[in-house]
Amino acid sequence: MPHLRSAIFVSDRTGITAEALGNTLLTQFDTIEFKRETIPFVDTVEKAREVAEMIRQRTIEDHQKPVVFTSIVNAEVRQALRVDHALVIDFFEAFIGELEAELHQKATLSVGKAHGMMDEEQYDHRIEAVNYSLNHDDGVKLKDLHEADVVLVGVSRSGKTPTCLYLALQYGIKAANYPLTPEDLGSPTLPKMLLPFRQKIFGLTIDPARLHHIRSERRPDSKYASMENCRSEVNEAESMFRQHAIPFISTTHKSIEEIASTIMHKANLTRKF
Repeated sequence: MPHLRSAIFVSDRTGITAEALGNTLLTQFDTIEFKRETIPFVDTVEKAREVAEMIRQRTIEDHQKPVVFTSIVNAEVRQALRVDHALVIDFFEAFIGELEAELHQKATLSVGKAHGMMDEEQYDHRIEAVNYSLNHDDGVKLKDLHEADVVLVGVSRSGKTPTCLYLALQYGIKAANYPLTPEDLGSPTLPKMLLPFRQKIFGLTIDPARLHHIRSERRPDSKYASMENCRSEVNEAESMFRQHAIPFISTTHKSIEEIASTIMHKANLTRKF
């Protein structure tokens, strides 16, 4: 039975940075199960003291120290969170001092720069990419595929839509996607509307058992979700990718972040902002 322990992410903004860095570290301790909690917008000493008291209560309840990850700019707020009854890992304190020394410049210590809307042009580009991905989801709109940076192709429920949206949000990539139908899978060629854009195609596949599970939640006891059909569709899709030299990856054990990063690398795409 895994040992349960509290992991708390505290930030003066959204908590995205503390979560990302903290969770990356925690994945290296896979025999421990963590109770994760994020506390955003802790931007005053008073709020920090309230969080410190909550952490103290958590220590009493758990009979062990919580692990606390913080990404807080203000030194006084950080100081209010330095408590003896928890392991506090302060990302700003760990890195800012060394950077200041190396760069010979004091940090501005401005709150919200990591995830704020710093550049209006970059923000507009990101929104444009998101709108493009939404408009070209599941083959709904195919006439503007020449504008796409990449076209994700795969069987239904293989992870195309969330990957397209992540590519748009994180990298500004205009990503369209096309679901392979039974008619497509039975054809000896690529789908006709995709032929002019063959160099932009990137395939997604998935383990048939995982696909069966996902589809069964959506349409239980249907032919669409049956194990036999899932296995057949995946095999035919992978055969199509190999026959036409389409690069592809399995999404079965990968996070959306990892899938998107792999596509960026293998398709030689570059961040648009």
